[in-house]
Amino acid sequence: MKKTKSVIAFSFAIMFVLTALVGAFLGCFMLVTSTVTSAQGSSAKAMCTMEASTGRVLYAKNENAKLPMASTTKIMTAITAIENCKDLDEKFEISPKAVGISGTSIYLRKGEALSVRDLLYGLMLVSGNDASVAIGERVGGNVKNFVEMMNKTAIKIGTKNSHFDNTHGLDSKTHYTSAYDLALITSYALSNDTFREIVSTKNTKITTVEGKTRYLKNKNRLLNSLEGCNGVKTGFTDDAGRCLVASCERDGMQLVSVVLNCGPMFEECATLLEKGFNEYEMVEVTKDYDYSQYLRLEDARKEFVKVGTKGSYRYPMREEEKGKITYIYKLPEKIEGGVSKDKVVGEISTYYGNDLLFSEKIYTMEEVRSNTILEKLKDIFRKW
Repeated sequence: MKKTKSVIAFSFAIMFVLTALVGAFLGCFMLVTSTVTSAQGSSAKAMCTMEASTGRVLYAKNENAKLPMASTTKIMTAITAIENCKDLDEKFEISPKAVGISGTSIYLRKGEALSVRDLLYGLMLVSGNDASVAIGERVGGNVKNFVEMMNKTAIKIGTKNSHFDNTHGLDSKTHYTSAYDLALITSYALSNDTFREIVSTKNTKITTVEGKTRYLKNKNRLLNSLEGCNGVKTGFTDDAGRCLVASCERDGMQLVSVVLNCGPMFEECATLLEKGFNEYEMVEVTKDYDYSQYLRLEDARKEFVKVGTKGSYRYPMREEEKGKITYIYKLPEKIEGGVSKDKVVGEISTYYGNDLLFSEKIYTMEEVRSNTILEKLKDIFRKW
């Protein structure tokens, strides 16, 4: 009997230890899973959500990794063409080199005449690879020159991890970008009215000089399902996977979300954009100082001159961040002699933590003439 009780007690002890170990294991597993989910956020291989006007990154994952980007390449093709084409509406003949390009197509024919603007709609709405080649030939003289223009534009925008080999995004070993760079490129492109108009168009038609009409429907389905969506571009290749750059504007805040190699690309971009609008808002950080003061003058007709700022700056912030803005003022104690209106006399720098957000000049708001003998003589001659 005692032996039986001992066996039972031992069995319970073993079960207790095993239960504790399993519980600890599951607890650790749940903690790790929760941490990974919180840290990663997206199933995309790389992701970046950015506020376009300031470049602030709201959410990111592997955002600087160099990856293929498929037809989201055409964002760079489009903005390069728009900025470098003298006349977007001039019709020209399609060359044989732009016909029969592999992948998605608007089925261009040799000798038919379209404008660069027509082709940009074919490029951005239905992802015409042939349209991209025709654009490159027209704007760059040839595709090689145009791709060089694309790379120069990327450098001008400030990209660090991008290189373009072609106009359409078909896979190539040295054709790549990063989620951050692509968000930066798109934010830049969206500041162009022509680009914004094209990528926000849901349906349109283009007609050749010969009278052939093509009806185009935008592949970006978020334009129809997400409030405020105004672009931008889908993409897919075997190497790149499913890629999407989506943009959305609400209450004066323009967000751009990039997902690279992401199966549920529409769903994830929509979620990230909604998250951004729920957690951030554009805050007028300059209104807290609205600088307007008086600066002492010496040897002038008045003892003080009114000084102030003119600009304004808005920045996306979470609710808990709003009280963490600081300002540093650089202003002399006094100015010798008179001053003209709009003279720069100082500067205000706006910081969030250690990050400089915005610097603004301090100007004189009025003219005050000096009190020298020369100025008094000028007064006499003016009154003569």
